[in-house]
Amino acid sequence: QVQLVESGGGLVQAGGSLRLSCAGSGRTFNDHAMGWFRQAPGKEREFVAVRGWSTAYYADSVKGRFTISIDNAKNTVYLQMNSLKPDDTAVYYCAADPAFSLSQWKQGYGIDYWGKGTLVTVSS
Repeated sequence: QVQLVESGGGLVQAGGSLRLSCAGSGRTFNDHAMGWFRQAPGKEREFVAVRGWSTAYYADSVKGRFTISIDNAKNTVYLQMNSLKPDDTAVYYCAADPAFSLSQWKQGYGIDYWGKGTLVTVSS
């Protein structure tokens, strides 16, 4: 059974940092694109970051503040979030797919594996 399990969410003040982790199990994700989405209250889910073809891609809203990385030995993807803003408050979801299409990730469709999410709350 393939699973993605997120951790590291919590409450942080604006300007602070958090690091999210997403551990994969049930198969190796070394050859998968892995990334993050988020969904704020009352809003649609949106793309945050993905690492595919050994390159990282970011939404404009997080570029320069967030960093995605993958530890293949641990089957784990991370999201380092710095300079957090109240607008970053959301449930953050990890995702993975054996194929990689940046447009597919930016639109958030056709991705095979999803975690259940971890809540990040940024207070002002």
